[in-house]
Amino acid sequence: MSATARGPRRLSAEQRQALVAGLRGEESGAASPELRDVLEAVRPRAASFDSLPGYEAIRIQMEFAGHLGLPVPFYRVHDARAGVDTEFAGVRRVNFTSYDYLGLNAHPRIVEAVADAAARWGTSVSASRLTSGERPFHAAFEGELASLYNAEAALTFVSGHATNLAVIGSIVDKADLIVHDALAHNSIVLGAEMSGAHRRGFAHNDLDALDRLLAAQRGQFRNCLIVTEGLFSMDGDGPDLARLVEIKRRHGAWLMIDEAHSLGVLGKTGRGLFEHAGVDPELVDIWMGTLSKTLVSCGGYVAGPKPLIEFLKYRAPGMVYSVGIPPTACVASMTALDLMLTEPERVAALQANGRRFLSRMTSRGLDSGNSWGAAIAPALVGDSLLTVLLSEALIGRGFAAVPVIPPAVPEKHARLRFFLSAGHSEAEIDGAVDALAEERALLDKAGISLASVAGQTIADRAGDGFDA
Repeated sequence: MSATARGPRRLSAEQRQALVAGLRGEESGAASPELRDVLEAVRPRAASFDSLPGYEAIRIQMEFAGHLGLPVPFYRVHDARAGVDTEFAGVRRVNFTSYDYLGLNAHPRIVEAVADAAARWGTSVSASRLTSGERPFHAAFEGELASLYNAEAALTFVSGHATNLAVIGSIVDKADLIVHDALAHNSIVLGAEMSGAHRRGFAHNDLDALDRLLAAQRGQFRNCLIVTEGLFSMDGDGPDLARLVEIKRRHGAWLMIDEAHSLGVLGKTGRGLFEHAGVDPELVDIWMGTLSKTLVSCGGYVAGPKPLIEFLKYRAPGMVYSVGIPPTACVASMTALDLMLTEPERVAALQANGRRFLSRMTSRGLDSGNSWGAAIAPALVGDSLLTVLLSEALIGRGFAAVPVIPPAVPEKHARLRFFLSAGHSEAEIDGAVDALAEERALLDKAGISLASVAGQTIADRAGDGFDA
């Protein structure tokens, strides 16, 4: 009969002392081999993160890139400021990976304003604005943002992503409905999930589908929030704002527009989607945007009716429980906004570059999908490996462009994403597109794809005794 069958075995005083010492991680010669087995079974082990969902997929992708002799195309170290050109590995490249749409990063006026703000206010407000109080630059900048949209008030947050989470997660709950574009940004989707509201998606920019969805379901909920983007960061297109306003009015819903990529890009003076569409901005309930693109800083904002902003100031977790936006970030964006409005030639140059890029893509037989050519232009490839190889080939020819592969986009929708700037020259744009067309033709001729290379890899391993 085993010790387990007889019930718990009584330990001697020495053995109990050894057990305690062992659990504390101390060495003890008093422990018998049997007791050491007990210690090994009960001693706490360090937690491991390699079992995290999704980590295995990341590791396999990294190993696969290494097997092919490819560098990992993400988190690449740049040795220059974000702008129309960059430098890594000691070589200058024309940069199409930056959100500096109007070429304002490191503008002398902004640098001087930031230095003055840091000298006067320091680099942090050190706590939540609710508890540590306001600073004059907060009110000044939020007043400018509100004025931009003819809104009653505005509020800034320390993160653009957190702005959507805080706003959406605060204004609706399980009694409400959120409807968003199927390609909406991760921050919109997570904000909707966090809110607990019922969430529905509609096909990308399909406003007929949105209308049908609301006709069928709007009456089942207390409030309804429609959320979409002014300019989509993966596809470079946007919605019909006038139609959205008509739909939201008819169904008694709120309309929220994420202007992260459309501010400074759309409209004659860069004011965004409402100026582009010729729609009164007051007809949109909530305007949201980020400070990290055109406004060359870091953070987010929301503009709208005063009751909404007052509610968020006291109830949004991203405001109440987070430090306020620092003076340097605030002043940088406020100065950039002034430059945008007083130098509309920057917006005109950006839009001209967008038109040239799309025209050149078409003439070289390349596919930019439904892009408006307004600062964001994808080069649709489809195959993930081919996309990464094209990115590396372009880098070798002096052009940096972002490869976007699953899960950031659906399978077979991989693409190179080009971010255009007012500062790019016509020669740089033409050179990048021509290089892409030439490299694509070479790779197509070679018949290289993820499927073909993965198949060769498996065959090679099978030759070494690997069972395919």
